[in-house]
Amino acid sequence: MDRYTFPAVFEPDENGNGYTVTFPDLPGCITEGDTLEEAKGMAQEALEGYLWEAEQHHDPIPEPSRPETLQLDPGTFIVPIDAWMDLVRDEMANKVVRTNVTLPKWLKDAAEERKINFSQLLQQAIKERLGIQNKTP
Repeated sequence: MDRYTFPAVFEPDENGNGYTVTFPDLPGCITEGDTLEEAKGMAQEALEGYLWEAEQHHDPIPEPSRPETLQLDPGTFIVPIDAWMDLVRDEMANKVVRTNVTLPKWLKDAAEERKINFSQLLQQAIKERLGIQNKTP
């Protein structure tokens, strides 16, 4: 599935300085934000991360509860949060990771002197070795 919408429970903190956000259907999926907008953004990020990890481990993704069926504590409220997994998958596939490379000092110095971009050159060489023509896997 490419689009999920899960109900998130927003609980204002005691001092009115932010919100804690939980997903009743997703154990351990919790986040917070200092403002409502920040909390919404953090909730979407938490949901996307949770679902992406579930997909990676082939864990079942539960059906979202209907908001009207959830029992809420006083002062809390529900906000539906969307996750567009096709976008998340693309983002994660193209995520940049750091890799250490060992070179002789003289070679590193010569390349830096000629202003060679190590990351770009390594990517190009690996794609060439693997026969990859396009930019994405």
